[in-house]
Amino acid sequence: MADAFPGDLHQAWIRACRRLSGAGYGEGVTDAYVRLSPQIARLVSPQTAVDLAGVVSGVAIRAGRAAAALLPEQALAAAETVGRDGFPRWLLLVEYVSNSAPESLALLFAHMPQLLLQVGLEGLESWTRIGIRMAEGDRERRLRFFRLDDPSAIRWLQRASGQIGFADMEAKLRPFLTALWGDSPPLRETPSNAHEQARRRAGFDGSVVRLPSSFPGFQSADAERLYRAAVAHIGAHLRFTRERFPVGGLKPAQIALVSLIEDARVEQLAIRELPGLARLFLPFHTVQPSSAVTAPALFARLARALADPSYEDPNPWIAKAREAFLREDPHDQQLSRRIGNLLGNDLGQMRIQFDPRNYVVQPPYRDDNLGLWDFGDDDSQAEDAEQVLSSARIRQEENHERPDRIEQESRPDGEAGRVQIEPLSMGGVLVARYGEFDYVTGREQPDWVSVKEYPANAATAAQVARLREKRGDLADRVTALIRSARVSRAERLRRQSEGEFLDIDACIDAAIARRIGETPSPRIHGRYERRSRDLSVLLLLDVSQSTNDRVANGRRTVLDIERQAAALLSQAMSGLDDPFAIAAFCSDRREDVRYTRIKDFSQPYDSLVEARLAGLQGSFSTRLGAAIRHAGADLATQRSYRRLLLVVSDGEPSDIDVEDRRYLVEDARKAVQGLSRLGVNTFCVGLDSNAESYLGRIFGQKNAFSIATIDRLTDLLPKLYLALGR
Repeated sequence: MADAFPGDLHQAWIRACRRLSGAGYGEGVTDAYVRLSPQIARLVSPQTAVDLAGVVSGVAIRAGRAAAALLPEQALAAAETVGRDGFPRWLLLVEYVSNSAPESLALLFAHMPQLLLQVGLEGLESWTRIGIRMAEGDRERRLRFFRLDDPSAIRWLQRASGQIGFADMEAKLRPFLTALWGDSPPLRETPSNAHEQARRRAGFDGSVVRLPSSFPGFQSADAERLYRAAVAHIGAHLRFTRERFPVGGLKPAQIALVSLIEDARVEQLAIRELPGLARLFLPFHTVQPSSAVTAPALFARLARALADPSYEDPNPWIAKAREAFLREDPHDQQLSRRIGNLLGNDLGQMRIQFDPRNYVVQPPYRDDNLGLWDFGDDDSQAEDAEQVLSSARIRQEENHERPDRIEQESRPDGEAGRVQIEPLSMGGVLVARYGEFDYVTGREQPDWVSVKEYPANAATAAQVARLREKRGDLADRVTALIRSARVSRAERLRRQSEGEFLDIDACIDAAIARRIGETPSPRIHGRYERRSRDLSVLLLLDVSQSTNDRVANGRRTVLDIERQAAALLSQAMSGLDDPFAIAAFCSDRREDVRYTRIKDFSQPYDSLVEARLAGLQGSFSTRLGAAIRHAGADLATQRSYRRLLLVVSDGEPSDIDVEDRRYLVEDARKAVQGLSRLGVNTFCVGLDSNAESYLGRIFGQKNAFSIATIDRLTDLLPKLYLALGR
């Protein structure tokens, strides 16, 4: 050991071993440290290996003996992977997990080597902290995350490794599928508890499309093309496969072959209608002729022979299949069954074995074909067919964290336990995608949030008019305050009798006049003065579900106060010809931030606008950051000297797919900072809000105001315009 622990460090190491032995942690803990710490000393440093004993002791106390016994082995593997410089960071991460999630440390060790290779040390740190943060103190949720049973754990791993997954592609695939086929079936991620082979291929059942959480082994660009090819292929099935095939007495190989022929048939029809799809499909057909005569190899070669006209294959079985396929009319769906049955019989005569349990459809963009088959009422027959099609029955997951992720039962005709999937509302139009800031990792997740614009609902304009007229006195005071404000570029006024600086030209004229004996003008000063108005305002209203609550000690709702405030401010700005716009927002998860235009900058304030204000209804959640970015992008196009985004809200940001209360607060704060760099001033009015501390964090203490009644507007406006006039 002298070479591993030179000098005094050898005695320090012996003392560390004795402390562990005498602490009663068990022989497994002590033996692991004694056996492996010398190797760690050689790879990292002797002092680090000695200090590791203290970490092992702390882990044994907090996380248990099993985790402590694993630590030296994992430390050695980490030292070999991250090197001398990265090892201290790795050790700090272990201590963090031991303190914050001790029950999960052994699970983390079980996946540690794979995780380090997949995402690196920095990615592992981010992923670990995200898992602990998302659980919000819930021990069971942490265990699910670090066991990789939680779908979000897989998604965050994909993001940390730079891999493209379903979460990244979902928002892109919906409009892509609609553009191709004019149809928008619900897209669902294959659940993590599905059979391994089911997680490797796409699938469909009825009108629901299932897609894998990722396609391992494919780089980002290839994975994106693979997802697009998969939904285009399934869209072709939904378009051209008119009826399901009854399984009947078909053998497993015949089921697989009928499915393969049907894949080729619908792709041929799809390419006739949309020729560009050939460029999407064909690059994934990479198999070449070979001497291997196995069922999977022949099936992959047959798939290419039917899809790629330039492909040549000497195998007689494949040549026979291609000739039979080209003879048939592709509009006749039954050709798939006829040719598949024939080829299956030939395969049996060739004595080629087919293993349905290990068969995976090729190429990878093609689906498992479960949606092609009618199993009837025979459950055993259905299970056999599903094995052939590489898909396990997908059951509804009881997922309290993501209740929207309800998966379709694989058996389409089953009555008991059938899951009904509500179609997504298609009333909104996807107009933009924005990043979202994750304060834990300190990074922005690009294209993470989808903003959809929804048409405004109109009600009776008289409702808003009554609210405005009821407070006519307040309307006059608000108008007077806004009119008195001068928000514009300061103009330089010359030849003034008094001012802030000397007007050089006036001074020269005065000196010349004095020289020639004339009385010089006393107007030799200059000053800066704002004499006009140059301001654009966008009023952004929060119409989340909580705005339906009544204000304290009142019969009116928060939304009523928002309507009245918007009407009063709009009337005042309209009379002064200030360009202004009104918009409202709410959110239903990151895929659906709903943005509604009430009034555009070029539109007059009239009864139609008031009818839209009256038609606002509170619903869903408050994903504030995305709404701020979208409104700010609109406001940034105005050429005014000052551009003001005035947010009216009743509370802190929230959404049902985010459990960390700080996450959306920090993202909204980042959005406000981004607008500030664009020259957009952002203020917030909190109505009857208990979230003033959050608003101050987001907008800055000087830019966030909380009011309980509409009368406080007259106190708020001078502060706001004073800040703008600086």
